[in-house]
Amino acid sequence: MKKLVHLFLLAVLITACKNEPKQDTKIVEEVKQEEITTSIYPESITKVFDAHGGIDNWNKMQTLSFSITKPTGIEKTTENLKTRAELIDTPTYTQGFDGKTIWINEKGGKVYKGNATFYKGLMFYFYAMPFVLGDEGITYEDTDPLIFEGETYPGILITFEAGVGESSNDQYKVFYNAESGQMEWLAYTVTFGRTEGSPDFHFIRYNNWQTVNGLLVPKSVDWYNYKDNLPTEKRNTVEFSDVVLSENAPDNGIFLKPESAKVIE
Repeated sequence: MKKLVHLFLLAVLITACKNEPKQDTKIVEEVKQEEITTSIYPESITKVFDAHGGIDNWNKMQTLSFSITKPTGIEKTTENLKTRAELIDTPTYTQGFDGKTIWINEKGGKVYKGNATFYKGLMFYFYAMPFVLGDEGITYEDTDPLIFEGETYPGILITFEAGVGESSNDQYKVFYNAESGQMEWLAYTVTFGRTEGSPDFHFIRYNNWQTVNGLLVPKSVDWYNYKDNLPTEKRNTVEFSDVVLSENAPDNGIFLKPESAKVIE
């Protein structure tokens, strides 16, 4: 009789083990991936990312486009966020980057006199703050806060590993709201075409935001004059319109060089 009871209990135990619900492997892997994604950043920059909708949400996006009104007309930028292929279309020229080659296609007999290499990705980088500071090859450290008109903004110093981007000697400082984590200022150096760094920081104020597809992105930014590496008074405002953030990739054909365009060496 005891033997029969033991066999019965063993059968019940085996059945219970078989019927025990298993964890969804996909859910477990997603949770692990999220932990990996968010843990690679220091707490301070993560707080800034989170205040703007989260770096994980940003990484889902594949297309960004926006327009800027200039004296010559509308300048529209379209960016593939994964490959960083870019198209800048203006009334007098179109500038493209297919991932390897920069090209210029002049319009209406106008001669392009700018620096295409310097301008490639420039406005995109300023617009896509703070999320572009989640790129690979970036290091972060806390820096002295910015005090402006009685307000104190904690700071994060951004530097780049050698060979990252066109100007790996550039430095950025992000200053943010201590309570909300929202980005308030960007300080940056310009080292393009130089072999060494620069001690001079320029300043942009980010104080006008809009929500697009769940992410907090600029509606306008203010460039400031500066003295002794501190902002002084507002110099000019750049406004952005027709902003699109999409999880769908752009048509890569738009980035390819037309036959009439010239390659920028």
